[in-house]
Amino acid sequence: MYLTAEKKEELFSSYGKSNKDTGSPESQIALFSYRIAHLTEHLKKNQKDHGTRRSLIKLVGKRRALLDYLKREDIERYRAIIKALNLRK
Repeated sequence: MYLTAEKKEELFSSYGKSNKDTGSPESQIALFSYRIAHLTEHLKKNQKDHGTRRSLIKLVGKRRALLDYLKREDIERYRAIIKALNLRK
């Protein structure tokens, strides 16, 4: 299993308010980014896995929606999470 409970807690504690903070946009974006990276590596080896490709596209859309929400609500938090996760070049 690629995502253990310890890894989730680590993501939530470093990007959220606490290690139990699973609902904040920052922690959700961090979790989505971790999953996107994992699925991207999987698709590099398995190009014909269209089910995974579809779920990757849906996950990127969810992350984009959360980023848009965060940008509307609090631009400073948006900039901080973009910088922390290195999402923009």
